Parts: sequence; structure tokens; C-alpha cells
Amino acid sequence: MATSYLLRCSSLVAVLVLLFSIGMTEGAIREYQFDVQMTNVTRLCSSKSIVTVNGQFPGPTVFAREGDLVVVRVVNHVPYNMSIHWHGIRQLRSGWADGPAYITQCPIQSGQSYVYKFTITGQRGTLWWHAHISWLRATVYGAIVILPKPGVPYPFPAPDKEVPIMFGEWWTADTEAVISQALQTGGGPNVSDAFTINGLPGPLYNCSAKDTFKLKVQPGKTYMLRIINAALNDELFFSIAGHPLTIVDVDAVYIKPITVETILITPGQTTNVLLTTKPSYPGATYYMLAAPYSTARSGTFDNTTVAGILEYEDPASPSPAAFNKNLPVLKPTLPQINDTSFVANYTGKLRSLATAEYPADVPREVDRRFFFTVGLGTHPCAVNGTCQGPTNDTRFAASVNNVSFVLPTTALLQAHFTGRSNGVYSPNFPAAPLVPFNYTGTPPNNTNVSNGTKLVVLPYGASVELVLQGTSIQGAESHPLHLHGFNFFVVGQGFGNFDPVKDLARYNLVDPVERNTVGVPAAGWVAIRFRADNPGVWFMHCHLEVHVSWGLKMAWLVLDGDRPNEKLLPPPSDLPKC
Repeated sequence: MATSYLLRCSSLVAVLVLLFSIGMTEGAIREYQFDVQMTNVTRLCSSKSIVTVNGQFPGPTVFAREGDLVVVRVVNHVPYNMSIHWHGIRQLRSGWADGPAYITQCPIQSGQSYVYKFTITGQRGTLWWHAHISWLRATVYGAIVILPKPGVPYPFPAPDKEVPIMFGEWWTADTEAVISQALQTGGGPNVSDAFTINGLPGPLYNCSAKDTFKLKVQPGKTYMLRIINAALNDELFFSIAGHPLTIVDVDAVYIKPITVETILITPGQTTNVLLTTKPSYPGATYYMLAAPYSTARSGTFDNTTVAGILEYEDPASPSPAAFNKNLPVLKPTLPQINDTSFVANYTGKLRSLATAEYPADVPREVDRRFFFTVGLGTHPCAVNGTCQGPTNDTRFAASVNNVSFVLPTTALLQAHFTGRSNGVYSPNFPAAPLVPFNYTGTPPNNTNVSNGTKLVVLPYGASVELVLQGTSIQGAESHPLHLHGFNFFVVGQGFGNFDPVKDLARYNLVDPVERNTVGVPAAGWVAIRFRADNPGVWFMHCHLEVHVSWGLKMAWLVLDGDRPNEKLLPPPSDLPKC
């Protein structure tokens, strides 16, 4: 009897242990409701109706842990088509939830809904979500905070508090009208009127002192700032007066900590930094400033500065959380607007943690090599037409390997999955420029680009090396390239034209930084490696929205592998229709 009782008890304990372990490893279900709706917002003394999620600007933060299943029901109450991209989420075998309109899904039409479901696998840190159709991400965006699994610490001292910092861009005009007009005229779009920190333009803009982001801190504490650049068209420098920043994570991947006065962050990128406050009350307040980095011609970008304020609690005040408004305000010094050498030195310092727990699994052998030029170009005007492009008979365009990508009218992933790709896309995207030229030298006389909907097809598991080469056509600019569905390792970068002999020898294959968005240097190149271990169709594009509109985008098709866990799952029943 006693033996039977003990056996039953031990079996029950075993079952409980098994259930507990399954619960711990499989993660929780995190459910969110996103109601896309018009909301009246006032900035710069001007009110307008903007597209928001749940009436919030920026939108709500999605919180999850590594291993969790995230379920977001998006209901579209606005007159625009909508889709949401979960920027940086790997979407392993769940490409239907990736979000770019006409790539992995048809958009959610007005009055319709779609449920995005994805599991966060092997990722922890800061990512973000945003609209992925036209320019609607100007106001439709928010943070994704992924905590480690329960009981797993950060590989750095735990902060006392964590704060999201989202940079954005604000137009007084309707951004859909801004890009629509630019595409009609062939010229550059009107630039934004302000940058924002967490939706607020701050005291350096007209009529905006009351709309200032304030980070309220206590002495002797450590704060982790989860910094996200959600601006449409501008890379940004960021600094806080009197407070060095220790970078511990970029694009939701831990790095070897480095301490800097200023960070550089492109649209699409995230950077987690530790800010340690002064040991005692300093008797001052401090500006945090963000301003653009650009080598483009003056007038083609927003050359303004956004300010937030770092405020210390005043211990001498009778109120426990009081702040003295009459203190001196100290300002940081940012690099010059076109300080490309600063950018190169900064990005060159970023290194993967590359430990046993967080290894840098860099592909050492390469199965497929690609060389893509990225940059601007032109389209001719319509017959007898006048345009506002580089010349009055041309329109601005942008391309990868001289192919300006044309969005299809049905989703690429659906066309692939159903075997109906004829007339939707062709699988012959060029692996290298068809006509080589001096990419960073004097531009060729003919700068016209071709149009097409072309994909690169990769077998499952292939190790890929891609060299992204900037060009000087219409001026040398930096291009932040984002690859959906993958992280990649930045194994090399440099200025001028890529040299496959000399530059290859200088690759870092030990601890290169791992990212999902990388800046192609102005008049330079960057080399990345990744493993094609995620079946589906994956968008790759510049994250400057104006360049996306002009065609600086393409897509990769990764075929199914042989094993069941190497195949794309079937589409959900509520996948939107075109």
C-alpha cells in the first residue's frame, strides 16, 4: 500500500515537473488588440487627423518574453489600406505574419481585420512595429520590448528602470498627400517640419515647449534607454549632455559594451544604452538632442534638431518628486551633419558578444555570393511631359542592381505558395550589376533604371554573402538596408569600390555585429552574411521611405527544406485578400 502510494506520488511529481517545464519552455501567449483609427493630434500649433493604433501616438508597446507567442488582432477603421510589420522579428516559418503589403500579404482593407500570430524564437531586446504600406508609418508605430526568458539575467548589470525612446518625424501636412504629390511630379517630397521624441517635438521648435519629452531621474541610478529610430527619412545622431551612454544591444542582439558620448541610429535600427546618473544632485538639467546625419544635398532633408530634457529629482524640495525649473540647462555637442568619418568609426566599434551563451554563428563557408549596387537614378518623363526630377525631363528613381522594384497587385508569398507566380514576379533578379561601372566615381551619362518585380531564389540552408555597394549617382548617400526574416552579420565595410581581393582579407569572421538593418556607407560598401534558414518571401529595402517609394527594394525567395520544420506553414484562414 505504501509502495503504491509512493509510486503514485512520484508519478504525479514527474507529471507536474513535465508540465512546468513545458510551460517554461513554450512561453506565454501575449494577446493585443490594435484598432487602427483616425485621431486628432496637435503639434507645432497645428491640428490634424492622423492614423493611429488605439488612438495613441506613438502606438502601444508590445511586451513579451523570448519564447512567447504573440497574437495581435488588427482592425482597420480608417479609409486607408493597412498592414503592420513586426520589424526585426525573425518570423520563423510564419512569413504570413511579417506584414509588408503585397510582399507577404494583401493589405487589410477598410472595415476588415487580420490576426498576426508569431512566436519569438531566440530573440530578446528592443524591436518595433510599424505600418508597412505607403507612408503611413509616419504615425503608425510603436515599440516591441522582448525580455529574456524567466530567470535569465541580462549579460550586463541590471538597470533600475527601462525607458523607450522613439524618434519620429512630423509633417504639418498630410504625409499621404506629400508622397502622392512627389510621385506625380517626379521630384523630391517636401521634408518634415520637426523630429519628435516619443511623439513630442520639444522646446527648440515653435510653439512646442509644452510638448517636450522629459526623462525624470534620481541620482546614482542606472536607466536602460531602449532607443528606436522610427523617422521616415533621416539617420540621427543622439547625445545627452554630461552623460555618457554604454551601448549593450543593437537590433535586439547583445554586443560587447562600449561607452560613447553620441550614438548614430538609422531608421529601422534599435539601440539599448545604459545611462548612469550622477552620484548626487547636480543642480542642472540636461538636454538630450537628436539631429540628422546626411550627405545629401541641402534642402532634401529636415535639418532641424529635436530636444528632450533629462531632469533630476530635487532632494531639497518638500515634494518627494519635485523638479526645479530654474536650473541651468546644459547642451551636448553633436557631430557635424555630414560627419561620415564619425559614422564609420562608430559602426566599426560594434562587435557581437560572441560568448558561449550568445555566440556569433557567422557562416564561414559561402554557398552563394551576391553583389548589389544600391542608389538613386532616374526615369524619363512621360512623352512631352515636364518633371521636377534631377532635370526637367526626368523623374527621381532608385534601384538595386539597376532594377527599380515594382510592387505587384497580389502578395508575392501567396503567389509563391499557390504556385501562381506567372505574371506576378520573375525569379531572375541579377546577382551582380549587368553593366559594371565606377560605382563611386563620376556617374555614367545614362542614369535611367529599369523596372521589374524580380526575386532571388535561394535553396533552404544556403550560406549567403551579400556585398551592398553604394553609388554616386545623384549624389553619394548612406542607405540603411533592412532585411526581413533574418539577422545578418556585418563582416566588412569600407569606402570606395569594393575590392574582392583586398577587402575580403579584412573581413571580421570572429565577432562581427549582428543586425537586421545596416547603413551602406555613403560612397562605400558593406558586406553581410546570413544563413537562408527561413522559408518564405523576404523583403529587403532601404529604410529611408522616400527611397522605398522610388524603388530601392527587392525580395528573396527561400525555398522549403526537406524536413517538416524547414517548410513554410500554410496561410491562416483570415489572410486578407487583394
